[in-house]
Amino acid sequence: MKLDKLVQITDLREVWKNEAQDFTPWLAKDENLELLSEAIGIDITLEEKESSVGTFSVDIFAKEEGTGRNIIIENQLEDTNHDHLGKLITYASGKNAEIVIWIVKRARDEHRQAIEWLNSHTDETAAFFLIEIELWKIGQSQPAPKFNVVERPNDWAKAMRRQENLSRTEAFKLEYWTEFKSYAESEGSLVKEFSLRKPSKEHWYDFATGKSSIYLQLTITTPKNIKYCGITIYDDKELAKTFHDAIPELEKRLGVKIKWKPANKSDRLTFECPAHFKERDKWNEDFDWFIKYLLELKKIVYEIAK
Repeated sequence: MKLDKLVQITDLREVWKNEAQDFTPWLAKDENLELLSEAIGIDITLEEKESSVGTFSVDIFAKEEGTGRNIIIENQLEDTNHDHLGKLITYASGKNAEIVIWIVKRARDEHRQAIEWLNSHTDETAAFFLIEIELWKIGQSQPAPKFNVVERPNDWAKAMRRQENLSRTEAFKLEYWTEFKSYAESEGSLVKEFSLRKPSKEHWYDFATGKSSIYLQLTITTPKNIKYCGITIYDDKELAKTFHDAIPELEKRLGVKIKWKPANKSDRLTFECPAHFKERDKWNEDFDWFIKYLLELKKIVYEIAK
């Protein structure tokens, strides 16, 4: 079987020539905001493109579904700069935004530090996200986007759990993972291999493997009614290549179709299956699927990353 190569498109303007005319309209589409929502764990609903802030305009003004919190999104198809950082603060003030998202081609160190500083010196009602966007294709395929979260609030998950007014989607995710943890503890086989963390309202649930650069991750996408299981390799491209090269063998072993998702800092292989989110009496079928593959993936990790 002949396999093609993953190729990164380094010049984003090959696809989006202009931020305002091309990238912002693309991002504002429901399916693309959903990709962004999955990356940061927030359900984003579009309010307005090029929304006015005095004599200026913010690229996207949105709301968090359920809570109604204001979100601003500023796009930059180039490296971060001081001009856009200043605009970001101005727009956040003008829109009374509690969630601020800066999407860029590449985050310079000084601007990473600036966003980290803002997250450290504002209260938990404010959240600043710095996100790099990448484009990849396989052979002559259409480009596929990938959002990589560079900076987020350190206590983001904890702060969200403390909030009493969860959205309907957030409440569902918290309940689902709570039930999963309870089921896994009663079933027994998973707790022998992993330390189960406290459930949250996020769309993922991850597991340490004992290998510092490798984690296992479960993910759910409620609008599509799909559950995922996968391996994430952090900041180790050589090890990531080893896993990538093993995909054909792993597909045969697991009986699944594996997707490879490369990024700057982390690389992930993942596979999916329809879920039963709307059929609570069938949740245990989802949980059994998770447990089966988590146990198998841990064996694989220790075989490959010796």
